[in-house]
Amino acid sequence: MLRGFKSHYAGLIASFSHLALLAVAIQHGNQPETAFFVGLIGFISLFAWASSFHRMRLIADTPTSRISSAAQGYVELHGRAVLDEDNLIRSPVSGISCVWYRFRIFQRQGNKWLLVGRGVSDSIFQIADGSGQCFIDPDHAEVIGAERRVTTDGQYRRVEELLFGHSVYALGEFSTQGGAGSQLNLKEDVASLLAEWKRDRTALHERFDLDGNGEIDLQEWELARRAAVREVEKQHREIRVQNGTHIMRAPRDGRLFILSNHSPHRLRKQYLCWSVWHLLIVLGSVVAVIWLLN
Repeated sequence: MLRGFKSHYAGLIASFSHLALLAVAIQHGNQPETAFFVGLIGFISLFAWASSFHRMRLIADTPTSRISSAAQGYVELHGRAVLDEDNLIRSPVSGISCVWYRFRIFQRQGNKWLLVGRGVSDSIFQIADGSGQCFIDPDHAEVIGAERRVTTDGQYRRVEELLFGHSVYALGEFSTQGGAGSQLNLKEDVASLLAEWKRDRTALHERFDLDGNGEIDLQEWELARRAAVREVEKQHREIRVQNGTHIMRAPRDGRLFILSNHSPHRLRKQYLCWSVWHLLIVLGSVVAVIWLLN
């Protein structure tokens, strides 16, 4: 939960820290100390620029895939949520139907608002793009563009973020369970089926003890093995012609997992603006430090 929250507001946090450092620098008035704080502003913006630029390039370089033909691995999807009772959840703060929520509750104590409660949904939901459907597991997702609502009631302030289903962008690890891409092992499945037949010796003998001597000889066991192979091959064919279940979740290698109500184009533009803004601050701080020290 914290990973998504911090990365989503990284640009704003950096901007507020700039204002605070600038205020401290102005108060000191001493040129070397002012240069130090201005340099610190540039250092913070350098990291913020790298983060924004990385996200912008990642979104720009990952083409949007169709669910039905998406490759296994790190992909980008864009569709709509499946809006039915099994797919929608309700925010515990406002009761509004959505596919994902996050909330924080603050209590006034004197002149301060203290955090007294927080929560985030972990319910899996489905999206569709016209070619197929995909389950989304939002755990550890960085959620961008969720609608933010703030309500104040007496001593309590409730802040909630809601992700609706009219447009859902997802960037993460895509996998398909079952269907044509199923990983099936003929040898292991045949051995498992033969072991199952062995446990029911009466049925095994009725089926394969051709000479009726109460024993399964090598020739009869070979017939049983061939029958098991045919049965397993039939089961595998039936599995592969079925539609697989697609799911997207947080990448196991730690790469970004993004969910948003924004389109890929809008996300690219948003991160491009943040990266340009922080790059200008970096360049400006370098010029200012050189000027202050000389």
